[in-house]
Amino acid sequence: MAKPANGKAIVNATVKTDGKTANKADGKVVYLTFDDGPSPLTDEVLDILKKEDVPGTFFVLGEQAKRYPEMIRRIEEAGHTLGNHTYNHEYKELYESFGHFWKQIKATEEVLRGITGERTPLVRAPGGTYGHFDQTYFNLLELGGYKVFDWNVDSGDSRRKGVPASEIVNNVISANQQNQVVVLLHDGGGHAESVKALPKIIQYYKKQGYAFQAISPDQPPVQFHLDPSVKKKHRTIPSDAWVKANVVPNAALFGPDLPLTVEAGGVQTRLESGEYRLQDGQYLVPLRTTMERLGAKIHWDGDNQHAVVVWGNAKVTFDPKTGTATSKRTGEPQVKYDLIFERKNESLWVPLRILMEAAGHPIASLTLREDERRVTAL
Repeated sequence: MAKPANGKAIVNATVKTDGKTANKADGKVVYLTFDDGPSPLTDEVLDILKKEDVPGTFFVLGEQAKRYPEMIRRIEEAGHTLGNHTYNHEYKELYESFGHFWKQIKATEEVLRGITGERTPLVRAPGGTYGHFDQTYFNLLELGGYKVFDWNVDSGDSRRKGVPASEIVNNVISANQQNQVVVLLHDGGGHAESVKALPKIIQYYKKQGYAFQAISPDQPPVQFHLDPSVKKKHRTIPSDAWVKANVVPNAALFGPDLPLTVEAGGVQTRLESGEYRLQDGQYLVPLRTTMERLGAKIHWDGDNQHAVVVWGNAKVTFDPKTGTATSKRTGEPQVKYDLIFERKNESLWVPLRILMEAAGHPIASLTLREDERRVTAL
């Protein structure tokens, strides 16, 4: 049986397709995957892959990517695939609650985006999903647009410290080989023996007639079965409000470019894909464009360097210097909001949620349709 990095025995992983499972893919394909990097050893792995002319998939840690950004660039420039392996690999934190896991996935995603300019929807759980994920983890990651991949051939290179290359090779060769093989290896620190084993592993699969590919978000994921005992951990379930605010809009990061329709106060406007963006679960919009289209009046106070919006009975002052928005509505006390401003194309961009709330139109729903994304405010 395959074993995760924590050494616990698990049932064999299967390929999931449209909610069903299948043990077979078309053709014999092997996916070489590398966890816990990048590290100085990643250079050696990349040299071997280049020499053998095969692709790899690297599930990287955010803290390591931040430490070795040049390795991330080399992985990408060589045409390999990047995946998200959380930020720090700390089991206790990651599996205490889904919120902690989500926070680490988003942190690593931003590190990679800062280096490559791109996001990856591919996720691998440290230690694998078996014994760690409950159904909430699977459901919410899928809802957020992520693709979770385990493995079905474990090289055993992390079962203990210093596993020799000969044992690593034997673990791979003696495994139950399927038509679609996802091999677990590591390129993090302390895995020099894995690097030594890699050429022989590649040669084995070449002799067996396997084609080599990198994992793609479009293919059915290989996932472990759910461990029933995980239910006993009694984790906190995220609220519907948190899911709607953080998870639901996140899927748009990996979907096709769609327009955003904003409806508030009986008026609606449409922002095309380049007129807004999604960041950290929030829609960012250009202040003047959005407000004017919704019928509000807006002007720039040059003396105080403030943007002032008047909409109905609300007057909102946006101060980029202090990072605040101050709202004053007729008959109500003044309310101050903290927010991060961005400047783009000489425009001031603000989070849509705070903009609507400060103007007296809190967001009631977020929906994703085939032809648009829609935000409906009160």
